[in-house]
Amino acid sequence: MSIRAVLWDVDDTLFDYTSADRAGMRAHLAAEGLLGAFGTAEQALALWRRATELHWARFAAGEATFEAQRRDRVRTFLGAELTDAEADDWFRRYVGHYESAWALFPDAVPALDALAAGYRHAVLSNSSLVVQDRKLRVLGVHGRFETILCAAELGVSKPEAAAFHAACAALRLAPHEVAYVGDHPDIDGRGAAEAGLLSVWIDRDGAPTGGDAPRGPHRISTLAELPAVLGADTRFGARSTFR
Repeated sequence: MSIRAVLWDVDDTLFDYTSADRAGMRAHLAAEGLLGAFGTAEQALALWRRATELHWARFAAGEATFEAQRRDRVRTFLGAELTDAEADDWFRRYVGHYESAWALFPDAVPALDALAAGYRHAVLSNSSLVVQDRKLRVLGVHGRFETILCAAELGVSKPEAAAFHAACAALRLAPHEVAYVGDHPDIDGRGAAEAGLLSVWIDRDGAPTGGDAPRGPHRISTLAELPAVLGADTRFGARSTFR
């Protein structure tokens, strides 16, 4: 059966999260007088990234709430015992700088335009609805999606099959009728494939390779390749060289 809907990841798939996070944290550290407190700015950014990955994994595993993982990221990064209010305030100041750097990838809107008529569209994110709903509105693409589902509200996160199946159920489609597009090879790519969806892993840093891996995710290096993967009859992009 052909694909009827595209389910999208947001961060580092449509939205350039990594660049916004780096720019936002750099500006935040400068404003806080901390830019040189960790050796170099690059070392500070690397430490923030490690703290983010550590505590996001705890949230994804159900070991911490969405709010708690944010507070613990700040405590780990600063190496300080902060109250919840102090950690919240520090993170809130960071978010102001982070949001000023928000931007979609240049290929995001052209891909959504190219696929608008042929497919239904929805979002499945490991974040929270409060965060992603607002983000998509600010970025001007909220209306492109008929539903937005997030792990914080679902109570289950990718790569668990239940997360993908919940999104398919919301669309009233079987998994094999849905494609999932995400940037993480395991959380998105392998998770969607094992859940029975057509899995498309966008590897923006990788070079295109020939061949096809029928049991795993299709690999693309730009969203310009997505219509070809889905078999769309459009003039957007050339046929994909994916694996």
